[in-house]
Amino acid sequence: MAISKIEWTDATWNPLTGCTKISPGCMNCYAERMAKRLQAMGSKQYKNGFNLTIHEDALSLPFKWKKPKTVFVNSMSDLFHESVPFQFIEKVFGVMHLAKHHTFQLLTKRSSRLAEVSTNLRWTKNIWMGVSIENDDYVYRADNLRQTGAAVKFLSLEPLIGPIYNLDLSGIDWVIVGGESGPSARPMKERWVTEIRDLCINSNVSFFFKQWGGVNKKKTGRELNGRIWDEMPTNSISAPFAI
Repeated sequence: MAISKIEWTDATWNPLTGCTKISPGCMNCYAERMAKRLQAMGSKQYKNGFNLTIHEDALSLPFKWKKPKTVFVNSMSDLFHESVPFQFIEKVFGVMHLAKHHTFQLLTKRSSRLAEVSTNLRWTKNIWMGVSIENDDYVYRADNLRQTGAAVKFLSLEPLIGPIYNLDLSGIDWVIVGGESGPSARPMKERWVTEIRDLCINSNVSFFFKQWGGVNKKKTGRELNGRIWDEMPTNSISAPFAI
């Protein structure tokens, strides 16, 4: 387990590392930069850099964490990558079923595969499922998400690199918005964020504003119109921290 600095979770668990880019949101992938840095530092888990790598030995880790946690699964990869065998996806879900004292958050850009295999997976209440949407061209991922049996469905609009005009929040419990950070970060306009926030308010969907981003994300901060938006899904069985 790695204690996470990500604002909406407690910890990360990576039984899978590495990925390939499939859409514009991937261009400045933070996980790729981190994986290459860890490889240069001699990390055994990242000996393959950012090449897709399965870590069977990491599957049992959640059983060692006695205190309940909210866990972001595969922060350094995508469980629904086309090269990941379905049998391995089943193994990850099996661990999540048994480790019922934790809440697990999964996130994918490969929503078509998610929808394809969803009916063959067991969705216990401690499994949250999300899809990434970076601009209006990818709102169909929310449609794929709605086809799953996840009790909590969420959208990660990060990095938000363009306006989203056609966002349908029916069946969605939670929306996270964030700007891109790090070298070559693309800008995010305030209007894009406030329109999504207002849609969430009108749709009774929890809204979480993660960051403005930029080259120095600490400087730009997390305030939106003078407040911090840290809402969590209202039907969730747990939350990573007090609001």
